[in-house]
Amino acid sequence: MFPGGKGANQAVAAARLGGVVRLICKVGGDIFGQKAIDGFLDEKIDIKYCIRAPNLASGVALIIVNEAGENEIVVASGANNQLSTSDIDHSQVAITESEIILLQLETPLETVEYAIKKAANAGKKVVLNPAPAQFIAPELYSCLYLISPNETEAKILTGVKVFNVETAKKAAQVLLDQGAQNIIITMGSKGVFFKNAVEELFTPAKNVKAVDTTAAGDVFNGALVVAISNGHSWEEAITFANNAAAISVTRMGAQASAPYLTELNL
Repeated sequence: MFPGGKGANQAVAAARLGGVVRLICKVGGDIFGQKAIDGFLDEKIDIKYCIRAPNLASGVALIIVNEAGENEIVVASGANNQLSTSDIDHSQVAITESEIILLQLETPLETVEYAIKKAANAGKKVVLNPAPAQFIAPELYSCLYLISPNETEAKILTGVKVFNVETAKKAAQVLLDQGAQNIIITMGSKGVFFKNAVEELFTPAKNVKAVDTTAAGDVFNGALVVAISNGHSWEEAITFANNAAAISVTRMGAQASAPYLTELNL
């Protein structure tokens, strides 16, 4: 979720003060790519740095949801897997003019790491949602303003199996020791744990009936960045993001499940 509307986090989202969001991504020359672009335009997302590759297929995903609302996803990366470091160079203005850079790991790791370094060197707040979980170069942790794994991703990154607040605290400390400034570990229905060098807090999950948990993490991270960019405290930002994610899991679909800002209090 981005300010004022619904969006997709295919690659790098660069958020400016005032609620402007620029998306850095690559889509194919097929109907899926065009529909993605049309959706971004409908939601007033700046697509100047959305690269169209006519000879490639767009990234797509097959999502299976069980009766409990949990999902399994099979991804064909397509054009997403062709986002390159030169594409990031081409998008330098989007990074330079932004306050917060939000990234995840559905594009080549080399490109993500390159973007992280460029953003950090430009003095930006870099937020990494490490999904799907992969190991990143150890020196990159010191470039991160925030890293926000879920329980599974935290286990892969830290070796700590997260199942409650105490284990989340241990995993968060590992990530802090590696150099990240702020840590959020999302634990689904168990809630959200936050830790940095001076503060830690736990926010319980909202009690809702989940019908589809697809994109809950994306919604959480997008909403979190919205709140941070508006100057809210960590407690306020996490509560806001929690509420957004709670709404999203009560709806079917990914982008279609993201709430509008008017549905939330910020």
